[in-house]
Amino acid sequence: VQLQASGGGVVQPGGSLRLSCAASGITFSTNTVAWFRQASGNAREFVAAGRWNRGSTHYSDSVKGRFTISRDKAKNTVYLQMNRLEPEDAGVYVCALSEGGPIVSQLRIPTTYKYWGQGTQVTVSS
Repeated sequence: VQLQASGGGVVQPGGSLRLSCAASGITFSTNTVAWFRQASGNAREFVAAGRWNRGSTHYSDSVKGRFTISRDKAKNTVYLQMNRLEPEDAGVYVCALSEGGPIVSQLRIPTTYKYWGQGTQVTVSS
């Protein structure tokens, strides 16, 4: 199983980016995929998750209303559309997969996820 994250870059405050997480060796359809981010010196922070086998999406309070997690079943790819980016959104974004559908209270816990991709850097700066 491999997860490949991409799409990071440098954007001005208020701008947008779309991150992608492509999977090989496993399908997203019956599993849960999440995005975490980690800024320098900070702990890994939950951003969003899609429990595709349950048809639900979940967001941290800090990104709710600005970020959207979605998937393309044909491409076996999960996206994170990030709008109205703020400097506090900067960091390394990583996608992760948990087999099945963990309960909501577990979504924010990194140890819930068995597979992790490499990170993609997001910089928000004017």
